[in-house]
Amino acid sequence: MKYLAIDTSGKNLTVIINNGEKIFSVYDKDCAVRHSVELMPRVEELLIESGVLLKDIDFVAVVTGAGSFTGIRIGVATVKAICFAFNKPCLAITSFDTIAYNEEGGKVLSVIDAKHGGFYACGYENGKVIYPPSYNMRAEVEELSKKYSLVSFEEIDGLSVKVVSVKDGLIKAIEKKAGEITTDLDSIEPLYVRKSQAEEGR
Repeated sequence: MKYLAIDTSGKNLTVIINNGEKIFSVYDKDCAVRHSVELMPRVEELLIESGVLLKDIDFVAVVTGAGSFTGIRIGVATVKAICFAFNKPCLAITSFDTIAYNEEGGKVLSVIDAKHGGFYACGYENGKVIYPPSYNMRAEVEELSKKYSLVSFEEIDGLSVKVVSVKDGLIKAIEKKAGEITTDLDSIEPLYVRKSQAEEGR
């Protein structure tokens, strides 16, 4: 299958193109607030390198969150625009998927540091979600660690986590969830596990 995949949900930027024979990727581990500037140039760079035209891909995958509110919006809006312009279906992948699908089997908890003492978490058993996406304080995550192996894309101070590859996890998640590809672009929405700071301050 030929696809374009985009992840702007965190401080990293990941762009992947599968041309049906080989996978091409760009991974910037510290893109921070530059997603809106860097995303399309990186997509164009990979299209040239892979020899793929957007009109020839089978679908576009996007990481819908949880993570950076602004980054998520940029990724989802960009992918929807591409899908609409080229009449392509879309596949939604969560940032929890990109972490959890690095692991084969067992009970794992995808953990993302939400800062200010909070964490986004989602629990999986053998690839299936059994603990839905939630916002947890440290004590709750520590309690969950008694039941799950903690996995993240970065080290987290004070927690024993296995650090895995967001890029590799995204590729594996796409393979596992290909049956969820949809032409209903309205169903592709950002995954906001909690309100933004601005919304909470209202």
